[in-house]
Amino acid sequence: MARLARKLRLTDYFTLAFGTMVGVGWLVVMDDWLERGGPLGGILGFAIGGAILLPIGYVYGQLVMAIPDAAGEVAYTAKVFPQPISFVTGWLMLLAYLVVCPWEAVAIGRIAGYLFPALDWVELYRLADKPVYLPHVVVGLGLTGILVWLNYHGIRGSATFQNWTTFGALGLFAALVACGVAKGSPQNFSPLFSGRGGLVSVLLVMQIVPYFMTGFESVAKCAEEANPEFRERGFFRAIVMAIVLAILFYVIAIAVVAYVSPWPELSHQKFATAVAFESALRSRWVVSLILAAALLSLLRVFNGNFVAASRLLFALGRRGLVDSRLGWVHPVNRTPGVAVIWVGLVTAAAALLGSAILVPITEVGSLASAAGWLAACLAYLRMNPSSGKRAAAVAGALVAALLVLMKIVPFVPGHFSVYEYFALTLWALAGLLLHLRARAKPRPLPGEGHTGML
Repeated sequence: MARLARKLRLTDYFTLAFGTMVGVGWLVVMDDWLERGGPLGGILGFAIGGAILLPIGYVYGQLVMAIPDAAGEVAYTAKVFPQPISFVTGWLMLLAYLVVCPWEAVAIGRIAGYLFPALDWVELYRLADKPVYLPHVVVGLGLTGILVWLNYHGIRGSATFQNWTTFGALGLFAALVACGVAKGSPQNFSPLFSGRGGLVSVLLVMQIVPYFMTGFESVAKCAEEANPEFRERGFFRAIVMAIVLAILFYVIAIAVVAYVSPWPELSHQKFATAVAFESALRSRWVVSLILAAALLSLLRVFNGNFVAASRLLFALGRRGLVDSRLGWVHPVNRTPGVAVIWVGLVTAAAALLGSAILVPITEVGSLASAAGWLAACLAYLRMNPSSGKRAAAVAGALVAALLVLMKIVPFVPGHFSVYEYFALTLWALAGLLLHLRARAKPRPLPGEGHTGML
């Protein structure tokens, strides 16, 4: 069985996990966060929502050390559950990564339009009463093409790209925070919550946290590409560091935006973060700083999710759960070439839907991530029936189950609308058709390679 290139180090795994988690949400949908929860509701929502994911991060750290397989959740659940459960889990996690890619392709068009208003022209069509402009489409498709080329030609180049964009964005964000602290006022936090009340405000923000925190488990998808000298404990460290830093990043971002400008005036503003800083500092240069940080964030989260999606699709193909041709490894580049191309094609097609997809994608991605986390925690419990490690797995499973229920129980505020159910149904049907077609052409599955208790 052809193997992927083994070139990743601890820093690469950290930037992959963190970069896949933290993108441009703090710029593009800050207005939605503030409208949901207000400043304190947003801060508590991300702090609590992020902290309760730590047990899940622990489980993933243990699983990837024991089963370093690009299939991730598919490999974990395959040990203890029937194949249909394994496939459904993998198909949902693929959705969680894949939906982020067109999200970022659309977002870069919006950022470009904000920087250069002249790009908001040549309206091609409208979806959900939101325009889709030709220059935005060109920019999004161009970036998609660049990432396809980068990832097709080798993981080392993709990892280097991820490192530079991650640390560059963190540096610019630190400079932005310093500017905000110098010019803001605590009075701008009032009122602390949205008009729905404190508990509901926090709950509405917590519902979207899984989407914006999805990515720490992407480490598992590249576990087969670790440098031969890499120590398996590094997988665990990369995951925990990424979760903790992501929590701090989101909390600080919400706090700083609400600190520099009265937040009720921002809750319906396009690019609320940029508007807040421009109003407080009365200078256009700070907007350039924000957008530079956002651009780097966009590039790394796009690349990180692209890597994770292509590896998971590759692993599904290698196991015969979808078309086996997706499991092809490039003989020279040692990359999953066919899977990379297909992720690029799906991204390009979905990006044509424009900004109408941004918020619905957030909701569907949250459910898909939580369902995958739940399956991984349950698999870990089955693998360790009498182990002292069960507490974290039980906590992780409960958290993931609650996150799933919050999206599907009708009386919970922020539950799925008909549009989210429609999107999820289409994805399920696509997976069913691909799986049935693959099963109609039986082939021997590759060796599992890893057995035993964790």
